[in-house]
Amino acid sequence: MEKKPNNTTKFNPFINIWFVIILTILGLELFYYVTSEGEGQTLAYNQFRNRVEQNRIKEIWIDKDRVVASVKVGMDRKPTYLKTTLPPFEDKSFLALLEKNNVDIHFKSQKESNFWLMFILLLPLFFFLGFMLYGSNRIKKQLGGIGGGVFDFMHSSAKKYGKEEISVTFDDVAGVKNAKIELNEVVDFLKKPEKYEQLGAKIPRGILLIGAPGTGKTLLAKAVAGEAGVPFFSISGSEFVEMFVGVGAARVRDLFKQAKSEAPSIIFIDEIDSVGRARGAGIGGGHDEKEQTLNQILAEMDGFETDEQVVVLAATNRPDVLDFALLRPGRFDRKITLSLPDVHARVKILNIHSRKVRQDNTVDLEKIAKMCIGFSGAELANLVNEAAMHAARENQEEISQDDLLYARDRIIMGVEQEFVLDEEDKKRVAIHESGHALAALLLVHADPIEKVSIIPRGQALGMTEQLPLKDIRNFPKSYLLDKIGVMLGGRVAELTLLGDLSSGAADDLKEATKLATHMVSQWGMSKLLGPVYYQKGEEQVFLGREMAMPKDFSEATGKLIDDEVRKIITEKEKEVSKLFESHKKEIVALSDKLVEKEILYADEIKSIVNL
Repeated sequence: MEKKPNNTTKFNPFINIWFVIILTILGLELFYYVTSEGEGQTLAYNQFRNRVEQNRIKEIWIDKDRVVASVKVGMDRKPTYLKTTLPPFEDKSFLALLEKNNVDIHFKSQKESNFWLMFILLLPLFFFLGFMLYGSNRIKKQLGGIGGGVFDFMHSSAKKYGKEEISVTFDDVAGVKNAKIELNEVVDFLKKPEKYEQLGAKIPRGILLIGAPGTGKTLLAKAVAGEAGVPFFSISGSEFVEMFVGVGAARVRDLFKQAKSEAPSIIFIDEIDSVGRARGAGIGGGHDEKEQTLNQILAEMDGFETDEQVVVLAATNRPDVLDFALLRPGRFDRKITLSLPDVHARVKILNIHSRKVRQDNTVDLEKIAKMCIGFSGAELANLVNEAAMHAARENQEEISQDDLLYARDRIIMGVEQEFVLDEEDKKRVAIHESGHALAALLLVHADPIEKVSIIPRGQALGMTEQLPLKDIRNFPKSYLLDKIGVMLGGRVAELTLLGDLSSGAADDLKEATKLATHMVSQWGMSKLLGPVYYQKGEEQVFLGREMAMPKDFSEATGKLIDDEVRKIITEKEKEVSKLFESHKKEIVALSDKLVEKEILYADEIKSIVNL
């Protein structure tokens, strides 16, 4: 981890606010004192002459057409100073009157006047600059001397990790075997560059890590630096761009300059899609700050000399939006995809994250790994941490299997809700979830049932959990149809036993419709439409969401797609309804037991329905 100095002085913004207020008051006081030249009463010119004739004036100061006079002590209690303005014409008698009454006369120097005027005008600026320098130095100290200065905004904000500060190695990264094999070449190049140079080989200057959030892109990049024993510069793509034009490009130059001075070294740019999006998309002009930053990154990567041992690693979960210039040979020409871990990788990841956690003899990480299909490495790390926190809340000295199961349910479904369902709602939810469970048992190609619960979690009033026997990456049509059937099981059970429907099936219908649409429009599983792909553009599967893309088919074809989707869902609903007509007793028995116990596991479910 990056070391930071231990500052004993705490930064208090309120002290600085009062500091500014005091300086402002002092400045205004000084300004008033200098410009006013003391307190005094302003008199008309003829009244002022009368005072001189009455021998009340001791001395005067003349500055162009302004006159300030000092009153003789004892003549007037107040004011002590009198002011007047000389007439626009020359009055020789006025000087004679002053001499006659022995009044001391002073004339103000023009140079002195200009000096004080400039000083007064510049005084607020001096206060402002002084405060800015003072504040920036305080912030800089709080940041451990890294950036923060008033003139440092154009410097790179990348975090630098010295080679002795990085303890992460490939042993700390599990589930990405193929990625580690490819990145070992980079490690070998940074350790033994002469081996490649004597053969004329050029190591890839840029390597793009592609994967869903939580798959270990940042950890893997840091592990490369740890294995190679070189400095590591880490920055997010969004940190380059500011409101000031040119700042992003300046920060890029500064980052690469630092990395080259520390070579061999590694630069890691996380979320590069935030600054590396395709140019010319109609958003922003040619002088857009992001485009300037991207252009500078491209220029810096082109400017690497053959003997400069600097490797750029970047991470993204949106490779489809990157500018093509980034991906051409010589820049990020090597792409490594990190997929979600399989069951064996999940076991290894759980073992790594549970090394520092005390466990009792009930913990079975292999079973937990099988129950965590679709979990990323970050989610598995969070699972272990949630289990440890739950054990601590329960005042346990070790975590148990129950703690891990609790953490898993909390991550998937959310926290248990405190509200209690009334008997009618509880019965309806039990029938609904029993329908899902029974459909999973009756449909041949459905995933095995694992658990049914009517305890409200998150936004769901109940949950039916299925666990595939293995990680499935290629889905047969029969499997998909039965998956839709299980989704419709809750709705059909309500209709079969209660003769009425509720809004509880809304999410089931949404997911069933989405799955049927993919079957028809993208996977060629409709006889009517045939083996044709009916959606323009494509996004990587691991992104887990669809983009808004224009359709490349006619309205008539769109209607056929809608009809086929409706046909798949209605036919599957009829099939499940027919099955339930002959298994009403099983639904009743299962729902009654569920109302009683609230949670039923696979063995209990099978013994109740006796299938």
